[in-house]
Parts: sequence; C-alpha cells; structure tokens
Amino acid sequence: MKRYLGMMLFVLAAPARAGDCPPPPDRADELTQLIEAVQQAPDAQSARLISNDMWEIWADAPDPHAQELLDEGMTRRAAFDLNGAVAAFDALIDYCPNYAEGYNQRAFVNYIRQDYAVALPDLERTLELSPRHLGAMSGKALTLVALGRNGEAALALRAALRLNPWLSERGLLPALEATEDDI
Repeated sequence: MKRYLGMMLFVLAAPARAGDCPPPPDRADELTQLIEAVQQAPDAQSARLISNDMWEIWADAPDPHAQELLDEGMTRRAAFDLNGAVAAFDALIDYCPNYAEGYNQRAFVNYIRQDYAVALPDLERTLELSPRHLGAMSGKALTLVALGRNGEAALALRAALRLNPWLSERGLLPALEATEDDI
C-alpha cells in the first residue's frame, strides 16, 4: 500500500496535462526498415535482435515526462507491483492519449492479471494508433485465445506473422487454425 501511495504522489505531483504532450516521434520509416529486415532474417535469433530494435521505437515516449511515466510503469510491472504499474500507465495515457505504448503496456499488465476483457480494448487502441505494433498484434492474438475466440486469434496472429514470421507465438497458429471451423 505504501508503494502504491508513493506512486500516486509521483503521478499527482506531475504538472503535466494532456494538452502538454507532444505528438509521438514519427519513426515510421525506421520501423518499415526493421520490418523488412525481420522478414529477411535467417533465423529466430537474428529476428529477436531486430525485434529488440522495434521495441526501442515503440518505447520512445514523446517527451521526458512521458518517458518517466512509461519507465515507472514498466519498472513496477517487472516488480509485480501491478496496481502501481496501472497507475503509471493510466497517468501516461491521460497525459499522452495518442501514444500507443501507454495502452499496450496497460494491456500487458491486465493480461498478466488475467483480466483479458479489460486488456483487449487497450490492444485495439494501440493498433489504431500504431497499426504495425507487433507486440500489440501478438498480444491481441494471445488475449483472444484466453477469451476463447480462437478464430479471431488466428486472424490476428496471421496478420502479425505477415510482418514478422519469426514471432515466438507462430507455433500457436496450427492449433488455432484447426479450431477455426468450430467457431
């Protein structure tokens, strides 16, 4: 509880408002190059290194305050302080409502909590803002599996695999496709 209160003081002390957040950096060309590179990767290890570069793009917040909130949420999530993580991501989304990674990270926390119905709208919002966000695409597929929506999960996973054929979730596709006709 003490840690949660500390986080709330951190968030409340921040002088920023939604109108103060600049637009996220435009790194679309760089992402395109990385997607092309991962599609040509000779093996999973090479693809993983390229994917790490993609994560650097998605985790590049619009300004220092947004970066602090993102980093705080990710640190709290890693420490399994899920309430503190959600508070940080809520503050990030309030401050930067057009920054996709705030939604994606909050969805991930809710996925960890097994609150899949809450995670799904955040994943969809992430993809509205960043349509080639592979983390959100594969996260959406996994969330749909958890919700028992295997046909939709197969569609989401196939879309992600078109961008990165080396995703670790690729092994799920045959099982999902086997159940598509049952849905």
